Amino acid sequence: MEAKRLITSLFLIIILSLSSVEPTKKIRARNPCKRLVFYFHDILYNGKNAENATSAIVGAPAWGNTTILAGQSHFGNVVVFDDPITLDNNLHSTPVGRAQGFYFYDKKDIFTSWLGFSFVFNSTGHKGSINFAGADPLMNKTRDISVIGGTGDFFMARGIATLMTDAFEGEVYFRLCVDIKLYECW
Repeated sequence: MEAKRLITSLFLIIILSLSSVEPTKKIRARNPCKRLVFYFHDILYNGKNAENATSAIVGAPAWGNTTILAGQSHFGNVVVFDDPITLDNNLHSTPVGRAQGFYFYDKKDIFTSWLGFSFVFNSTGHKGSINFAGADPLMNKTRDISVIGGTGDFFMARGIATLMTDAFEGEVYFRLCVDIKLYECW
């Protein structure tokens, strides 16, 4: 009787210990269902370039103003934009859409921002929008932000957009190369 209890107890202990161990999941590499590369060109209003400006400072810290970015890291500035999107890195190429949204500089000691924007297309190649959001540590060569949805040709799209600063001219102009990899396509 004692041996039977011991064997039953050991059997239960083994069963319980095995049930608490999760099998290791294999993470399979996924290939994107769609990949797109675009450039967007941001020309910040500086008080003199109203004709060409595609973005403007709409919020500044108490010590700043709305025509010059604040301090070395631009902490506290909020910028809205309506930038042209092109297929190549030429500002004067025919736009295929607009990058519309905002970014704000969110670190006091490091040059970084947070982005929320959409690529809005209305061309023969694409119709609809792709929505993006995420942190942008500007000093990194490449940065990833989330593709959080879309409309039209990009209905409910999900994925990653890798941002690379392709060019910048002081604090007035920059161009980003945006490499979009969609993993959910409808």
